[in-house]
Amino acid sequence: MERKSNLSVLQIIPLSFQHVFAMFGATILVPYLTGLDPLVALFTSGLGTILFAIVTKGRVPAYLGSSFAFIPPLIYVVSNYSVPIAMGGVVVAGLIYLFFSVMIKFSGVNFIKKAVPPVVVGPVIISIGLSLAGVAGDMASANLPIAFITLAIVIIFTVFGKGMFKVVPILMGIVGGYLISLALHLFTDISVFDPQRLAEFSEASWMPAIPNFVIPQFNLSAILLIAPIAVVTLVEHLGDILAIGKTVDEDFVSDPGLHRTIAGDGIATLFAGIGGPPNTTYGENIGVLAISKVKDPIVVQVAACIVLMLSFLPKFGALIGTIPVAVMGGIVVLLFGMISSVGIRTLVDAKIDLTNTRNLIIVSTILIFSLSGIGINIYKFTFEGIGLGAIIGIILNAILPEKLGA
Repeated sequence: MERKSNLSVLQIIPLSFQHVFAMFGATILVPYLTGLDPLVALFTSGLGTILFAIVTKGRVPAYLGSSFAFIPPLIYVVSNYSVPIAMGGVVVAGLIYLFFSVMIKFSGVNFIKKAVPPVVVGPVIISIGLSLAGVAGDMASANLPIAFITLAIVIIFTVFGKGMFKVVPILMGIVGGYLISLALHLFTDISVFDPQRLAEFSEASWMPAIPNFVIPQFNLSAILLIAPIAVVTLVEHLGDILAIGKTVDEDFVSDPGLHRTIAGDGIATLFAGIGGPPNTTYGENIGVLAISKVKDPIVVQVAACIVLMLSFLPKFGALIGTIPVAVMGGIVVLLFGMISSVGIRTLVDAKIDLTNTRNLIIVSTILIFSLSGIGINIYKFTFEGIGLGAIIGIILNAILPEKLGA
């Protein structure tokens, strides 16, 4: 795709803000859930998108935001270890992307398709959503009426939204739920706001400041929990790049090449290790491309610059922190369920036959190893969770014969 020269600054800015609105809800949701700093997440999202553009020669109009696939292990590692240790796992996830980028450069895309087919990807994605069900329930239970109202807003915009509103249901849910919560806080005795968060917002500076970056620390147990998820998100990356190419009528798998797009994603995730979640190409922004019909990558790159500027505003970060737990709870009830549904759809679209013994063994084993808490002790470290389930699935797929009885 050649850069278009017929867009003026006055045209680029509003088009770029469309992409900002599309990515915003999901990008701040991940740090909100995992205990990371939302301003750092915005910074690494904007920086990651720019780095991706550089690696892909500025040809692919993709926006990179916080990846939902890493939420379960990030929650666990941040809660039981620390943010810097979680970032060590994020850095290694980025290195895994770069490793596969090199492999695909020399072996072709069929390498990843064969190693991680739908029969492995599907149950891993199902496990990601199901593992978060308890989190969604706890958050929504903070105030069920507010959670249900927020959920209703998200559903309404998802089903009935037109134009840009169709691709920003999460943002609309956050805004709608927040405004209703604010009205209750101001005009009734009901308040779902955290007083400490409100105090932090009141005290936050209006002056720009550097986000709270961290230095990654490396712990093998944490790495084994977080990094293997990258193998599964690689397959999602391929789907996103194909979708972007189809939307703008370009073949990005050939030019600039899938190895470059994966390398761009890997470098973006590598740099996210300063305190943000791993990055991934965003489907919401593909929707913006389809609606706006503007294919020029400069629009997405300017959006990344806008997000970078927002990340230096402490008052803005404190405002995000005041979003009531119940509002986010209403959103994630649907969102986490949809993640599992994507896993089911992956199996259905690939026509995976679960009456086939081989497929049944792989799917069943992944689900139980991912969700049961089973751990494998390796010296002083424990390998468990979705990362373990994914690796077990990859191994079973490699060693079980294709014609294992029905």
